Amino acid sequence: MTDKIHLDRAHLHRLYREMLRIRRFEAKCVELYQAQKIRGFLHLYDGEESVAVGVMGALEARDAVVATYREHGQALARGVPMDALLAEMLGKLEGCCRGRGGSMHIFDRERRFFGGNAIVGGGLPLAVGIAMADKQLRPGAITACFFGEGAVAEGAFHESMNLAAIWQLPVLFVCENNLYAMGVPLEDSESQTDVYRKAEAYRMASAQVDAMDPVRMETAARQAVEHIRAGRGPFFLECRTYRFRAHSMFDTQAYRTREEIEDWKQRDPIERLRHWMSDNHLLSPDESAAIDAGIAAEIGAAVAIAEAGTLEPLDQLERFVLMDSIVQEHVA
Repeated sequence: MTDKIHLDRAHLHRLYREMLRIRRFEAKCVELYQAQKIRGFLHLYDGEESVAVGVMGALEARDAVVATYREHGQALARGVPMDALLAEMLGKLEGCCRGRGGSMHIFDRERRFFGGNAIVGGGLPLAVGIAMADKQLRPGAITACFFGEGAVAEGAFHESMNLAAIWQLPVLFVCENNLYAMGVPLEDSESQTDVYRKAEAYRMASAQVDAMDPVRMETAARQAVEHIRAGRGPFFLECRTYRFRAHSMFDTQAYRTREEIEDWKQRDPIERLRHWMSDNHLLSPDESAAIDAGIAAEIGAAVAIAEAGTLEPLDQLERFVLMDSIVQEHVA
């Protein structure tokens, strides 16, 4: 696992803890959803944790992140506080968007986390715009844009890739290829199933990485970021991964077999790293237990804060509505 990079014990523990933290948080979200405390759609990240943790570990505070609707893990890895994230998902005023965004629209201005975006591929042109502005106003900053392989069939994908290449914008295109665009297998939707090769049409540097290996994933992300910061233009990183849960809580998963899911679970990035560290005496049982306890305590505190949160007062529901503001100004 470590033939491409040498990491110390503390860094490996961070990788493990951050992935496990996302996994346990998502499990708690399922409980809250089944209790009807989280409403609407819920898209979970189980199996894909190493992508968010690897990419965020390579970024800096000045960088921007544009996420998808499967963004809880990306938000946590970026540093969005768990209590603010969960309060948002419960529709509470204490949420990072005052409870107005919910699961699919997480936003945090302080951490330059621009989305969740419920539109497939909708974040791609947004990322190009942010990167274009940053090239003028924040030299050296990068915009990391997450999207699934289903988004590469959208026109916005090709337009965004083309403009980023022409203008040499500092964009890291992160394709989370989990092999299914909702319920459509990759081979049924794309003639070129090595998605990273699509970047060749735009003369853009690209790579494919086994994202079920968290060390390789972070290594690839760091190499991509170094390429961009060196002024060599945008980079396309295809992360081969797999979601262990359904596309959303409403998905019956008729398009794949239970055997396939179980086979991929044997490559679980969290368990893969845990076993490797344990075998190499880098993670003791006591250290593992301490990590578990810390995560459990954080989730417990976040749930308590979110559930005790308040709802937006009814007389405030029209606040932040652009048309209402325009009308009021006109009347005045």
